[in-house]
Parts: sequence; structure tokens; C-alpha cells
Amino acid sequence: MLMRTDPFREIDRLAEQFFGTTSRPAVMHLDAWRDGDYFHAAFDLPGVDPDSIDCTVERNVLTVRAQRRRPTSDGIELVAAERPMGTFSRQLFLGDTLDTDRLEAAYEHGVLTLRIPIAERAKPRRVPVTAGNGHRQITA
Repeated sequence: MLMRTDPFREIDRLAEQFFGTTSRPAVMHLDAWRDGDYFHAAFDLPGVDPDSIDCTVERNVLTVRAQRRRPTSDGIELVAAERPMGTFSRQLFLGDTLDTDRLEAAYEHGVLTLRIPIAERAKPRRVPVTAGNGHRQITA
């Protein structure tokens, strides 16, 4: 049987207040980057059932929710319970320069990856410049 002695329980208690508990999990960790004409966001969600992941976009707010549950069935005796369980949620405020209508999401190896294209209106473009009477056109 597993036995645990913990002389640092007070440190654990303080860490749980900062990072979360099993009843109030800590925020899901995120990496975000731009690669050419796309913005990417990767969320760590190990052990989450892909069917529990919910991504919604309302105006410019992206909300990601996922749930991780403990296995339950008759005859299971829980010996240790240290992994955070429950509903995880994270919101990102997206700029107007992203085309959220074409957002793509994939979940693989415990990582949810979102790929959002940069909107056409946000990409650099050439503006034609005309001289005072319109006879000569210069392209900037």
C-alpha cells in the first residue's frame, strides 16, 4: 500500500491557493505565437477526453473549456488523488486582425492547438498615390 508522509504540508497548502486545487483547478497553460499569416495558441490539457473540450468565439473573446474526471466504478479505492480534476477554463481576447470565422482546432497528445488566420484587412497592402492632377501615378 502507498503511504505518504509530508512535512511540507503548509507549503503545499500555499501552492494550492496560488495554482489551484482539485475542486478549483488552476488555469490551463498556454503558448501563443504568430507564424506568417497565422496566429497559433496551444493549451496543455493532458488526460482530457476530447469530447469534453468546448471552444467558442463570441465577438473577439475565445473561450476554451475542458473537463477531466476521475475514473469511477464499483470496487475502485482511491489511494492518492493529486492530479487536478474538474472543469478547466481559459479566455483569450482576440484582436480585430484575426479571422475567427476560419479558426481551426486540433487535439493531439494532450495539447489543444488553435490556428487562426490573420484577416485580409490586417495584412500589409500597397496603396496607390496619385499626383495633384491625377496625371502621374506613383505606387508606394
